[in-house]
Amino acid sequence: MKSLVLAEKPSVARELARVLGCNQKHKSYIEGNQYIVTWALGHLIELKMPEHYDTKYKTWNLEDLPIIPSKMGLKVMKQTNHQFRAIESLAKRKDIKEFIIATDAGREGELVARWILEKIHWNKPIKRLWISSQTDKAIKEGFKQLKPGSQFEDLYHSAVCRAEADWLIGLNVTRALTTKYKDPLSAGRVQTPTLAMILDRDQQIQKFVPQEYWTIKADIGSLTADWEHNNEKRIFKKENAEKIQKKVTGAKAIIENIDRKRKNEPQPLPYDLTELQRDANKRFGFSAKKTLNLLQRLYEQYKIVTYPRTDSRYLTTDMLSTMADRLQGMSSGYKDEVRPLLAAGGKVLAKRVFNNEKVTDHHAIIPTEQRLNLGELENDERKIYDLIARRFLALFYPAYEYETIHAVFKVDDETFTTRETNVIEPGFKKILGKEETEQTAGLQKLAKGQSFTVKQAVINQKFTEPPQRYSEADVLGQMEKFGLGTPATRAEIIERLVETEVVERQNGRFLPTKKGKQLIDLVNNELKSPELTAKWEQELEQISKGKADPKAFSQKIRRQTEQLVSEIKTSDKSYRAHNLTGSKCPECDSFLKERNTKDGKILVCSNLECSYRKRKDPKLSNRRCPQCRKKMEIHDGKAGMYFQCRPCNVVEKAEEKKKAVNKKEERRLVQKYTQKEDFGNSLGDLLKQALKNQE
Repeated sequence: MKSLVLAEKPSVARELARVLGCNQKHKSYIEGNQYIVTWALGHLIELKMPEHYDTKYKTWNLEDLPIIPSKMGLKVMKQTNHQFRAIESLAKRKDIKEFIIATDAGREGELVARWILEKIHWNKPIKRLWISSQTDKAIKEGFKQLKPGSQFEDLYHSAVCRAEADWLIGLNVTRALTTKYKDPLSAGRVQTPTLAMILDRDQQIQKFVPQEYWTIKADIGSLTADWEHNNEKRIFKKENAEKIQKKVTGAKAIIENIDRKRKNEPQPLPYDLTELQRDANKRFGFSAKKTLNLLQRLYEQYKIVTYPRTDSRYLTTDMLSTMADRLQGMSSGYKDEVRPLLAAGGKVLAKRVFNNEKVTDHHAIIPTEQRLNLGELENDERKIYDLIARRFLALFYPAYEYETIHAVFKVDDETFTTRETNVIEPGFKKILGKEETEQTAGLQKLAKGQSFTVKQAVINQKFTEPPQRYSEADVLGQMEKFGLGTPATRAEIIERLVETEVVERQNGRFLPTKKGKQLIDLVNNELKSPELTAKWEQELEQISKGKADPKAFSQKIRRQTEQLVSEIKTSDKSYRAHNLTGSKCPECDSFLKERNTKDGKILVCSNLECSYRKRKDPKLSNRRCPQCRKKMEIHDGKAGMYFQCRPCNVVEKAEEKKKAVNKKEERRLVQKYTQKEDFGNSLGDLLKQALKNQE
């Protein structure tokens, strides 16, 4: 008898099969003596759409809302139906004794597998592979310690509740807003409060009124000190600043107090996903989605880091014995850093990192024991790995120790202060590349009661500044603070806001668009509250731990959906599409709207029932201009396809392929010259047709 193993994607399935000794390769699975390894392609099953319950829902009508099925149904996704049928067929084999879920070890991975099991009506034993790294060692140990499927029933219920809540609220509110105001308006239980936070920051900036103030710096002996009163260095009246300047210039300054404090800063904990995304955004300008994609490759393809989608920054106590192996695995890329640590026995000095109570489904992201080959990694992959590696190495270094000296001078009845920091032990900051330089102001030899002359006092005029717009790191921080989404979903939510044109990125910061500002005004107050969404997330977490009732949560979401739709239906608010043009649709005579896409501007019909769309700007390829390095436009002329850089007027003809091209080469060509397109007539389509003509 054999075990049927389900991985989440083919690449992971191949690795599992290799480690398990499965060598018989088939189109949809790999078989061995004990195991048959197959795979999903992400989700193979999804919740039914409204039109599957009733065909009338194919047309969006406000009167039909809310759509709340008494029982949510499942359907096989059309585009991956072949793989589902293959799994279904394998499950019916008489030599299959059990099903091993080996999808991603998390809420969404559990849902991928359980919906497949539900759809094939599986009634044999279920076991679960739960591992935090993809190394051969981790896979072998994981299969030796398979867990009973019943242990993850609550996690599955939590995943179903999340999926159904997003369907009920997101679909109904989006349809209600879109049909009432006749423009695509997307809303959801996580994306809407996230948009509200971005808009709130924008409103703070718009309302901000700069205020003028002055500061005073004085040269006291060989030192420079700042005027200060009750911890405030700003003076909001110029005449007061001038009086102080006049009074202290040339006066005697006496040291009233010298305060010396020895301090230490503990080693930073390893990364969870959100903290890593924030740091990568601050350091390299990476989007949350890009960081997650890079991290996923380091985890799955290279196997050099542990499971990415974690919300913990701690390790379990049983991992203490693995630290030396992880250092050894890293040593080829970090020789100088690792050698002294191994010589010292590989002892972790930051003992607080080992805390079982603060590890939920997965521990922090750290390197695996897999041998590191930095030469295999692309530049951006190396950047992410280096952040993880140095955070991990910091655990083996001492705490950062330093001394602060704070001197207070009395000049007449005015107070001036100066500070310096002296490094005692650089500790972990050496490995993070953040060694503090000594800020020596010459305070070491000073003593209380000493006096000096104020040589000069300088007034500086300044203005208060508004808060900055949120960067991606800021948005992630706010989402984490309010419990919006999970580490695994936050990147998708941010991208969704950009794709629906309610926010835009400018110089790495988020600005709400006219559409976004109107949407927040139209949407229900309750839905844009981060507190409500955070409460729902907490309930989902409680359900996953078996501490809350999924049925009660589901009923609450249904009542909430009815209320939200009712509020939209009865609202007297108005909306005007911000991107309407003066041009008319050639098919239905409605006004056209201008939309921004990754490939440039397009014109779409404002009539929701009309599918007319037309490119406004030439399509951009991934081909770069040899002069300015910008992406070149694609044109199809009389002599064939060509690329053009309009600023430089550089023209290059597309290469002609005279020999037959295999499928791999076809995919390479399509990926090289095209980007993802949301409507036909892309260069990818033209290339595919051209390649077919050659065959």
